[in-house]
Amino acid sequence: MKRKDKKSTNPNWLEKAREHWSHKGNERPPFAIVPKKGQRSVWDFPRPPIIEKINKHIVVNYQGKKIVDSRNSLAVLETASPPTYYIPQYDIDMDTLVRILDKTSMCEWKGNASYWTLKTLINQPIAWSYPKPFSEFSALKDHIAFYPQHLECYIDQERVEAQASKFYAGWITPDLVGPFKGEMGTEHW
Repeated sequence: MKRKDKKSTNPNWLEKAREHWSHKGNERPPFAIVPKKGQRSVWDFPRPPIIEKINKHIVVNYQGKKIVDSRNSLAVLETASPPTYYIPQYDIDMDTLVRILDKTSMCEWKGNASYWTLKTLINQPIAWSYPKPFSEFSALKDHIAFYPQHLECYIDQERVEAQASKFYAGWITPDLVGPFKGEMGTEHW
């Protein structure tokens, strides 16, 4: 049986969406900050993105209540963006969350996203997941990513800074240098 070429199995619109990016992590643009010892540049992250296993202690709180406690997370690394952390559902207090049924989006790399809110909030997305991710990102199934814009997110007891965006939700830590996608005028990064 002949194996199909991956490219031929994707719809045409998906291939076009994946090919339009000018920065792909193979060369830092002149405006990128050069990392110092112990730092990483988000401009060295690849596109298409990759998944990195994280054993650091991840905690997410809302108004002092812990909703995540994990040492089994996955980070998605993509050119120009701080990492996005995906937490396995077994490390999340799922009793605090509810899925927002009428909100979805499409990522050309990962697939269709579903959004989550806290039971105490009404339709304010605080997290998202990929219930049926594309095969390249199947590891994200049964994981949820959280917006640090709306929550208190910590890596090894250090609070992360939120990416400047209402849509993107990268976690900025002192070991990262940018500039980071999310500011006005950076959508094409």
